[in-house]
Amino acid sequence: MPLKIEEPQKPANQNNHQEIIVGIDLGTTNSLIGIVENDKLRIFADQNNKNIIPSIVSFNQEGDITGVGDYQKDAVNISSIKRLMGKNYDDVKDQKFDFKISPKNGLTIKIADRSYRPEEISAKILKYLKQIAEDKLKTQVKKCVLTVPAYFDEAAKNATKHAAQVAGLEVVRLVNEPTAAALAYGLDEKVEGLYLVYDLGGGTFDVSLLKMQQGVFKVLGVAGDNQLGGDDFDHLIISKFPNLSKEQAKEIKEKFSAQEFVKIDDQKFSIQDFNELIAKKVDKTIHLTQDLIDDLEIDQEKINGVILVGGSTRLKLVQEKLAEIFGIKKILTNLDPDRVVVMGAAWQSYNLSGHGQNLLLDVVPLSLGIEMMGGIVDKIIHRNTTTPCAYGKEFTTYADNQTGMKFHIVQGERELAQDCRSLANFEIKNIPPMKAGLAKILVTFKVDVDGLLTVSAKEQKTGQQQEIIIKPTFSLDESKIKEMLLDSLKNSKADIEKRLTIEVKNGLKKDIAIIKQDLISSPELVDYAEINLIQDQIKEIEELLSKNPNKQELEKSAERFHKITENLVLNKVNKVLNSKISGKKIEEI
Repeated sequence: MPLKIEEPQKPANQNNHQEIIVGIDLGTTNSLIGIVENDKLRIFADQNNKNIIPSIVSFNQEGDITGVGDYQKDAVNISSIKRLMGKNYDDVKDQKFDFKISPKNGLTIKIADRSYRPEEISAKILKYLKQIAEDKLKTQVKKCVLTVPAYFDEAAKNATKHAAQVAGLEVVRLVNEPTAAALAYGLDEKVEGLYLVYDLGGGTFDVSLLKMQQGVFKVLGVAGDNQLGGDDFDHLIISKFPNLSKEQAKEIKEKFSAQEFVKIDDQKFSIQDFNELIAKKVDKTIHLTQDLIDDLEIDQEKINGVILVGGSTRLKLVQEKLAEIFGIKKILTNLDPDRVVVMGAAWQSYNLSGHGQNLLLDVVPLSLGIEMMGGIVDKIIHRNTTTPCAYGKEFTTYADNQTGMKFHIVQGERELAQDCRSLANFEIKNIPPMKAGLAKILVTFKVDVDGLLTVSAKEQKTGQQQEIIIKPTFSLDESKIKEMLLDSLKNSKADIEKRLTIEVKNGLKKDIAIIKQDLISSPELVDYAEINLIQDQIKEIEELLSKNPNKQELEKSAERFHKITENLVLNKVNKVLNSKISGKKIEEI
C-alpha cells in the first residue's frame, strides 16, 4: 500500500537573498567544496590556490593535529578515512591501513596515547572545507549538500551526517555521488535520456543507471563495491615495488594516464605491466556494470552515454574496457571527473536554496521487510524503489487477547530472514485484548530523501504507536551487497520452495488451532465419531510437522484435514447464519 510522500519544502529565502548552502564532495582521496552564484559554478580553492583538497589529516608523534588538507613529512598522515565511516572493528580488522586501529568505542584510530573516531577525522576535513568557503565568501557557512557513495548504508550515512554536525554544518541533503555527477551533466550540458554513471573514486566504486528527462533525474538502479578504488591500484604498485611510499605509488598511477612507461628503481615499468597489475580490479568494475544493466533488463544500445567520475577513470585500461561495451563515442569526458561530483552537489545546493525546479529521484538499493511467522520475509519496500517513499501494510494478532507484537526488520533479497541482514527489532505494546485476527496494526516503512529508514507501527483502534529510526551500530560490508544479490538469484528457486512450504505449514497450524477451539466451544456441531476422527487427524499432522516435512506432504495432509473437517465448518457457518437471521423478517435481513 503506497502512501503519499512529498519532496520537503525548500528553505525560505530571507529578504529575497539566496540562502548560503554549499555543495561538498567528501572523497576518499580528495575533497572539494563549491557553490553556484548567479547561475555560475564556483569551486573554492585553499591558500595554495588548490581546489582539489587531499582528504588528509596530519598528526604529530604525540597525537596532536598539525594540519589538514596536505601530506606532511615526518607526520602521521591519516587518509582514506571514508572507508571506515559507519564501520566497527570487526568489519575491518583484517584490512591493511597505514595507521593503527583499535576496537575501543567500536572503532578508533590510535595515534600515540590518543584515540580518534573516524567521524572526528572526517569532521576535521569538513571543518577545513567550511573555513575555505567562509574565507572566500566573507560570511558564515552553516548548511551544505553532502555527497556519499551510492552503496553507503544507514550506519555510514549517519556517521557522515554526524561528522558534518561536529564540523558545524547542517546537512540539508545527502546526495549519492553518481546522482550528483548526473545532475552536473543534466544542468550544465542539458542532456536527456538513459545515462550510466561509472564512478571509480579513491576508495569506492559505484555504478548507477539514471533516466534524465525535463529536469527530473530518476535513478533506475545502483551497484558497486565500497572496498574497491584507486587506493587499491596504489597498493598493487607498492606490492610490486615495496620501497615506494603511498604518495609515490599514487604519482606513478597518475602518470600512466598520459605516459607509456615510468622508471622505478632503475627499472622500466610500462603501461602494459601496469595494466596487467590492475586488470582483475578493473574487470570487477566492468562485471558489476554489466550485471547492473542485465539486472535492470536494459538494452545497452539504448544507453545514451557513460559519465565518468573519479580520477581513476582517466586510466587508459578503464576507458578501453568501457569503450568495448558502449563504443568510444558514448564515453563522456566533457566535465572533469575529479570535479563533476562537487559540481552536482553545488547545483543541488542552489536548487534547495530557492533556485531551479529539478527533482532528484534516487532508489533503495536492497529490499526492506519484516520477518513473519516461520522466518519468511514480507518485503515492504522492494529493491530499486524510487525515494523518497513510504509503504504501509496491515498486520493482525495471531493469538486471542494478544497485547503486543514484535517486529524484526531485515534488508535483502532472500525469502528467509536468516539469509538477510538484520537491521533492528522493536515492539508495539498495549494492544487491546481481542479475538485473534481482529486487531489492526498498520506498519509503515518510510525512506527519506537521504535514504534513511524509519519504521512505525500503529494500532488502528487505540492509536497506540511505536516508531524506530534505523541506525544500526554496525555496517554491512558493501563488497558483499553484490554477493547478496547474486545469492538471491542463485537460490531463488530453492528459497521460493522453502517459503511456500512455510506458508502451507503456517496455514495448517492456524487451521488446527481454530478447529481445536471449535471442538471445545461447540462440540455439538459434529457427532462423537467425527470428533475422534478429527482429533486423530490432528495428532497425525502434529507428528508430521515435527519431522520437517516437504511441501507436497503438507499439502496432502492439509487436503485430508480440510475434507475431514468440512462438515464441522459447514455446521459452524450455518449456526452463525441462523443466529443472525433467527426471528427476523425477510425484509429485515
